[in-house]
Amino acid sequence: MPHKKAVIFDMDGVIIDSEPLWKQAEFDVFSSLGVVVSEEFTPITQTMTTTEVTEFWFEKYPWQTISLKEVEERVISRVIELIETNNCTILGIRGFMERLKAQGLKIGVATNSPYRIIPPALQKVGVYELIDAISSAEFEEKGKPDPAVYLSASQKLAIMPHECVVVEDSHSGMIAAKSAGMTVVAFTNGQLHTSFELADFTLSHFDDSNEAFRVLTTSA
Repeated sequence: MPHKKAVIFDMDGVIIDSEPLWKQAEFDVFSSLGVVVSEEFTPITQTMTTTEVTEFWFEKYPWQTISLKEVEERVISRVIELIETNNCTILGIRGFMERLKAQGLKIGVATNSPYRIIPPALQKVGVYELIDAISSAEFEEKGKPDPAVYLSASQKLAIMPHECVVVEDSHSGMIAAKSAGMTVVAFTNGQLHTSFELADFTLSHFDDSNEAFRVLTTSA
């Protein structure tokens, strides 16, 4: 991949199929506090950080018995439990990362997820030791679509933003990567969605490593 030195992956929905687990964890925890968790708000909450989701539901159904921080930690703990007990690996991701590493590319992870979830998730899918840098929006003033988490990842990798390719599955994540000045590859996982139109390239699956690598090479 001439001119490109690193590939930065979003985590949820790209490295690990954890989005249904987040949904379940949030339902379990918030429902126990009297929140009426409605599907109509899913398009809004699924792009938020855990802190933002907790604040969102508290504004609608304020509870009195426990702090927002403790509720957030309960959600995180529940997600970790679900990750550890469910088959949530994205097919082909390890082999794809191994091929990138073999070509001398650095690999980063940039996610809105809290840091506490990241190591267990990466270990679950068997890629933790392949990652050169991890960036969590927990340590930024704003999560995606703000570019901060991607800029932090490039700094940790010691690679200029324009030398990075980002693999994303969400519209807000693609906005963040674009704003950071990075090339964006949309991971569609076989789905068609208008939000992928923002990407420079699209990638359907990782399990065909030759096709996946061709897309990344083209993006250079």
